Amino acid sequence: MDLFDVLNLIGGLSLFLFGMTLMGQALERRAGNKLKSLLGRMTTNRFAGLLTGLGVTAIIQSSSATTVMVVGFVNSGMMTLKQSINVIMGANIGTTVTAWILSLAGIESSNVFVKLLKPSSFTPILALMGIVCYMTSKDSKRKDTGLILLGFATLMYGMDAMSDAVSVLRDVPSFQQLFLAFTNPVLGVIAGAVLTAIIQSSSASVGILQSLASTGAVSYGAAVPIIMGQNIGTCITAILSSIGTTRNAKRAALVHFAFNLIGASVWLTVFCLVKMIWAPAFLAQSASLMGIAVFHSVFNILCTLLMLPFSQVLERIVCRILPDAKVPEKAQELDERLLTSPALAMGRCSQVLDFMARTAVAALKDSLENVIHYDEERAENIRRAEGVTDHLEDVIGTYLLKLTPRRLSEEESARATEYMKLIGDYERIADHAVSILESSEEMKSKNVVFSENAAHEYSVIREAVTEILDLSYQAFSKDDYYAARKTEPLEQVIDKLKEDLRTRHFIRLQNRECSVAAGFVWSDLLTNLERVSDHCSSISGCVLDTAGRNMNMHENQRIIRDTKEDYEQQYNMYLAMYCG
Repeated sequence: MDLFDVLNLIGGLSLFLFGMTLMGQALERRAGNKLKSLLGRMTTNRFAGLLTGLGVTAIIQSSSATTVMVVGFVNSGMMTLKQSINVIMGANIGTTVTAWILSLAGIESSNVFVKLLKPSSFTPILALMGIVCYMTSKDSKRKDTGLILLGFATLMYGMDAMSDAVSVLRDVPSFQQLFLAFTNPVLGVIAGAVLTAIIQSSSASVGILQSLASTGAVSYGAAVPIIMGQNIGTCITAILSSIGTTRNAKRAALVHFAFNLIGASVWLTVFCLVKMIWAPAFLAQSASLMGIAVFHSVFNILCTLLMLPFSQVLERIVCRILPDAKVPEKAQELDERLLTSPALAMGRCSQVLDFMARTAVAALKDSLENVIHYDEERAENIRRAEGVTDHLEDVIGTYLLKLTPRRLSEEESARATEYMKLIGDYERIADHAVSILESSEEMKSKNVVFSENAAHEYSVIREAVTEILDLSYQAFSKDDYYAARKTEPLEQVIDKLKEDLRTRHFIRLQNRECSVAAGFVWSDLLTNLERVSDHCSSISGCVLDTAGRNMNMHENQRIIRDTKEDYEQQYNMYLAMYCG
């Protein structure tokens, strides 16, 4: 093997790893909400979790990526340790799909139809289709489809380049002696674990083994322990990703390691006993690409069958190794490990933003109640809620800024823009809650009491503001654009109501029915309530803008037409309700 063969090997390996990464990332983006939906089905049912892990890993072609996501979910509190165990087991089976795809390169036949199954036959066509989709389409989904095809083509060209580069080693005695050494099961496991830990991908590691097997120098006796070791080596990614996480997230990474270590140890022992007692002849035969794929799948299925009934025992073991911390840990709101999967990161953003919205809305309602019935504990809760919304605005905004440079789908990009606007609106609503609280505290300290008419008018505008808060939150939390459409006419009525109530207050002042001190408080209250309604209108406007970008043109035109028809009717209804 000369210098040029080494260079070809390096180039082939680079193309192979790049193609696998490109294809996996594009598949993940293309799956988008489907991937999010799959992960959303994770329950305490062990088989549902198992199938979820299998499905997600089959989509993104990487058990390491799935496990890192699981660590992120556990770290964020989105998933329990018990749920994560079943998903991790399923991920180990899902990762074997790559080896089956690569095994197609080993097909040998003179039949034309069978030859068409060889990647070398259809890869150029896929590459052409991929580059056409990527260069001619403006749609992000079609571009991702093109990248999937290009990634697969690059992966297969890399595989062919590696196979060609090492083919000269077929007759090199030292190379054959090297793999004879790996027939020692312990050395084989160590070699597989080290190689996989270096490149951090068991799928890629199996692909490299398949390219070496194409020389005919790798026997099944050497390949089997290497594959077992690869399952252990792939745990390094999850272990590294768990650094600096919560105790449960570390336990999830430890589950991945313990599952693969125990499975490999048990089946390696069985393999050694079978080899020692029966010495099957096939172990001395040269391993084929298809044979490696078959064993890779069988081994991972056997590991899962072995450990699945003992998932609770595995949970207890890792909890014993990593006991609960003395000081209770708080789950992180947004975990950067999810940034590798924009669809899942956006889903988690939505959950945290929903919590922020509920916190702000509850604070505003509490402040409205405090004007009538002042309560010290409620006042503390309002200020605490305002601090929470300030913190979450910074957390979510920073997270979205880190997410937006990544390749997002059109829907995800629209959502990110919407969320950036919404965090500002909900933070300001919480600020107004504190301002209203301060008005109630001023009333208490100065013994200000509203007149009977003013108290009734306050109850009217309070009811209107409460309704617009509920409508805008419903529009955001449920993507309910029918609720969003009701917000604008109600906001206009609140604007009119504010001016009417301010005018009535001036009349009361002239008639000396109200004090000047009460007048200042009344003016501040009306201003804050009117601004709250403005933010609610802005929230619903963001929902409608996003809906308009995501729906088809005919549906969007119908909504615009219906909005024009319904606006006046809604406005008149609210006008009669609150300004009658």
